[in-house]
Amino acid sequence: MLIPIPALQDNYIWLYQKENCPVLLVDIGELEPVLQKLQQYHLKVEAVLLTHYHHDHLGGVNAFKQIFPQVPVYGSEECANVATHIVRGNKINTEHYNIEVLKTPGHTAQHLSYFVDKHLFCGDTLFSAGCGRVFTGNYLAMYESLQKIKKLPDDTLICPAHEYTLSNLKFALAMAQHNDLKQTISVNQGIAKFLCDAGEATLPTTLFTEKAINPFLQAKNLRDFIALREKKDNF
Repeated sequence: MLIPIPALQDNYIWLYQKENCPVLLVDIGELEPVLQKLQQYHLKVEAVLLTHYHHDHLGGVNAFKQIFPQVPVYGSEECANVATHIVRGNKINTEHYNIEVLKTPGHTAQHLSYFVDKHLFCGDTLFSAGCGRVFTGNYLAMYESLQKIKKLPDDTLICPAHEYTLSNLKFALAMAQHNDLKQTISVNQGIAKFLCDAGEATLPTTLFTEKAINPFLQAKNLRDFIALREKKDNF
């Protein structure tokens, strides 16, 4: 079971359950919608994973810990004020999950992504048809983080933390140079609009789809990536 739980303005808190195991939660920006889902499906939580320190990703963690003090909360050093376990290696092994940790800096200096059972919980590094703002100013780090993600299997389910798909596709279409690419993006725009109009999430996406539509994954080199990111910042 994979559920994107809407939170705040356009965030998603991800809930993932393998078979009948306790669940993983990713980026608890606020608590109430999480509690509603846990109660609705009668779920127990095995661990919380934090991608980075921005408040819309961990604002509900302290309240969660008061109710579930036994549940470990994993994050990098930049999340040390709320995390119970600081992630320094490239693996997290809980009772039911083997989680690969990818260091994906760029949006923040110690941003982490988590790869588990062909699901990538990538926070604000990669979005559908877009990528996160480079608040660190380290464009090389962000570019290399995207290249790292790009090497994952094509059937990887990409689970970003925001519903930005429609606005990102608008930018991707404006940047597209060839008619075939424009057609592919337009088809994805229609699907995304249908889902949004129905109140449904446009996510997850797949890495295969993102390679086809995402201009930031298609950037040939760092210079092209920087030019794209600067255009998107002012789009």
